[in-house]
Amino acid sequence: MKKLVVVESPTKARTISRFLGSGYEIMASMGHIMDLPKSKLGVDVDNGFRPQYEMMEDKKKILSQLKSFAKESPEVILATDPDREGEAIAAHVKEIIVGQQAKSNEHKFQRIVFHEITKEAVEEALKNPREIDENLVDAQTARRVLDRLVGYKLSPILWSKVRRGLSAGRVQSVALRLIVERERAIERFKKERYYTVHAVLSNGSQAEFELIEIDGKKIEFQESFAVYVGSYTVTKTSIDDETEAKKIVEDLNKSKFAVSNVIKKQAKRSPGPAFTTSTLQQEASRRFGLSGKRTMSLAQKLYEEGYITYHRTDSLFVSSGAVSSIRSYVQKSFGKNYIPEKPKFYKTKSKLAQEAHEAIRPTKIEVNYDKVAEALGKDFARIYDIIWKRAVASQMADAVIEQTSVIVTSANNKYTLKANGSVLVFDGFLKINQQALNDTILPDFKTGESLNPEKVEAREHESAPPPRYNDASLIAMLEEKGIGRPSTYATIISTIESRQYIERQEGRFFPTSVGIAVNDFLVSNFSTIDDVPFTAEMEDELDQIANGEKKWAPVIKDFYSPFEKTLEDVKQAARVKIEVEKTDELCPLDQGHLVVRIGRFGKFKACENFPACKFTKPFVEETNLICPKDGGKIILKKTKKGRKFYGCSNYPNCDFASWTKPTPEHVERSEIPNGNDHREKLEDIKHPKESASKDESSKTVS
Repeated sequence: MKKLVVVESPTKARTISRFLGSGYEIMASMGHIMDLPKSKLGVDVDNGFRPQYEMMEDKKKILSQLKSFAKESPEVILATDPDREGEAIAAHVKEIIVGQQAKSNEHKFQRIVFHEITKEAVEEALKNPREIDENLVDAQTARRVLDRLVGYKLSPILWSKVRRGLSAGRVQSVALRLIVERERAIERFKKERYYTVHAVLSNGSQAEFELIEIDGKKIEFQESFAVYVGSYTVTKTSIDDETEAKKIVEDLNKSKFAVSNVIKKQAKRSPGPAFTTSTLQQEASRRFGLSGKRTMSLAQKLYEEGYITYHRTDSLFVSSGAVSSIRSYVQKSFGKNYIPEKPKFYKTKSKLAQEAHEAIRPTKIEVNYDKVAEALGKDFARIYDIIWKRAVASQMADAVIEQTSVIVTSANNKYTLKANGSVLVFDGFLKINQQALNDTILPDFKTGESLNPEKVEAREHESAPPPRYNDASLIAMLEEKGIGRPSTYATIISTIESRQYIERQEGRFFPTSVGIAVNDFLVSNFSTIDDVPFTAEMEDELDQIANGEKKWAPVIKDFYSPFEKTLEDVKQAARVKIEVEKTDELCPLDQGHLVVRIGRFGKFKACENFPACKFTKPFVEETNLICPKDGGKIILKKTKKGRKFYGCSNYPNCDFASWTKPTPEHVERSEIPNGNDHREKLEDIKHPKESASKDESSKTVS
C-alpha cells in the first residue's frame, strides 16, 4: 500500500509527485480543513478560551477521501507549509484522521518540512521527519482566538454606534489608523515657500553649481514635525522671500568666482540581501504597481511549482549550497572580479523571525525569466526575475563610484557654491540588477582657477507634506513597528480596502468617510487595542508562545479581561455620525441636495433626506477628459472584481477603456493602452440602477 503525503494545494501535490516514486500517494487538503463557526463566537471564554473548531462544510468530501486512504496506508506524512498555519493544518488533518481510528495508530503519522519544493529538499525532509510542533500550533490557535474575540465582539458595537454591516479586526484597525493619522498630518501641514539658487559657471566648460552658504552660514536646514508613530522631516533653505532671492541672483551675476577646493573620493555601494516577504511586496509595488495580495498570489504559484523557496519569510539567511551555486554562476558569467573574496552574509534585523526559513531565492540558478514566462506566463516571470536578480546580486562584488565635489566662492567670499559629480568606476552587482547609476561628469576644475557666471537663477519650491501611504510604504511601516507577520501584510491591506475603509487613488491610500468614522470610534473607545505599541506587544507574546516560553490561554486571558470591561463601558458611548460630501445636484423627488455616501458596493449618490426620501443614483467620477473614439466623457469605472479603470461614459456603444489614467496629451493622440487583453475583462462593469425605492445601496445608508 502506498504511503500518504498530505499537502495544501493541488499544484504543490503535482510538483511533489514528480520527485517521489510510485510508493507515495500525494493528496491536497485544499487549505484549512477546520475553522471556528461562522454563526457564533466559537470560543469558550469560561473554559480556558477553548476554540470550538468545526470541520469546514466544503472540505467533507476531501476529508472522507483522506480518511479512507489513511486507514489502509502504512504511513501518513504531513507535508504542509513550514509555518504556524501549516503546522495547524497538519495538526487538524491528524486530529480528523485519528478521530476515526485507534489511538495506537498515531505512530504512523510523521511531520516533514521543506522550504523549497525540489527533489533534493523533499528527499532530505523525508529522511528527517519530526513530531507536530505543538508550540507552533498553539501560537496559531492563540492568533485565531484573539482575532475572533476582537472581531466578533467589536463588530456589533460598530453596528450600533457607527453603521450596520461594519466589522473590525485587531491588526487591520491599526493599519487603518496609520492611514487616517497620515491623512490628518497632511491636512495639518502648512506648506511654506522657499528658494534655491543655481548658477552655471564656466572655465571654458560649463557646470551647474548650487548656493550652499551665505557669509559662512549654511542656507539648507531641516525641520521635523511629529506625526503618528514617528516624525517627518522637511529639508528647505533659509531663503524664503522672493525679493531676497532676486537680490542674491543679481549679486551672483556680477561676481567672479574661484575654485576653493576639489574633493575626489571613491565610495562603495553594496548590494541588498535577497528578498523577504515584506521587501518583495515593496519592490513589486514600486516596480510594477502590484498590490501585496497580487504579489503573494504570484509568489505562491512560483513556490508551489518549485521555482522559488518559501515566500512567507522574514529571514535573510541563504543556505551555503545556494550561495556556492550563485557564486559559481557569477564567476562563470561575468568573471572572478565580480564575486567578493568571501561569501556575503546578511544579519536579520527584524525581531519577527518565526521559523528557520531562508530568504526568498530561486531554487535553480540556471532557470531564467524566459523559462518561467514560457511555463507560467509573463506576470509570474516578472516576479521571478526580480527575485532571481536580487538573490544573485546579493552575492556579487560592491560597485565602486568615484565622487567629486567642487567648491567655489565669490570674489568677496560672501557666497559659497557647490557642484557634485559621480562616475561609475566598477559596476559590480549593478551589472545584474538593472539599477546602474547615471554618471554626472564634471569638467576638470583646478583649485584656484577663476570661473565666470553664464546663467544664474532662483528656483521656487514649496515644502511638501508627508506622503500618503502606498503598498510599499505601508508594508514597510507594518514591518518596522512589528504589526502582523509576513503572511498577513497583504491580507491586512486587502481587508480594509474591501471593507471600503480606504480607497486607492493613483496608487496611494486615502481613508473614506466610513473608515475615518470607524477609526475615530475605535481610537476614542479602544485606544489600548487600536494602538501600535499594544499590537506589537501582542505579536511578541505570540512569538513567545511559538517558542514555548508562554502558554497561550493565560495570554488571551490577560487581554480579554480588560477588553470585556471596555466593551461594557462603550455601550453607553454616543453614536458616531459619518460625514458625507454634499453636492450641488438636487433630488428629483423632493429637491433635497444629493450627497455622496459609501455602501456595500462603493460610492453612490443619495438624497440628504434619507430615510424619508430613498432616491439613489450611481456615483460617477469624471476626469474632465474627452473620449478619443466618440467624444464622450472619460469616467472612472470598476470591474466586477472591484478593479478601477477608465472608460467612456457612452458604454456599451463605445468600448474605449484604459487601466491607467489617460493624460490630455495621450487622449489628443489616441495613445491609450486598451486593457481588453487583461484576464479581467473591462466589459464586466457594475451598473447600479437609478432608483426611488430601496436597493442594495440604500440598505446601507448611514
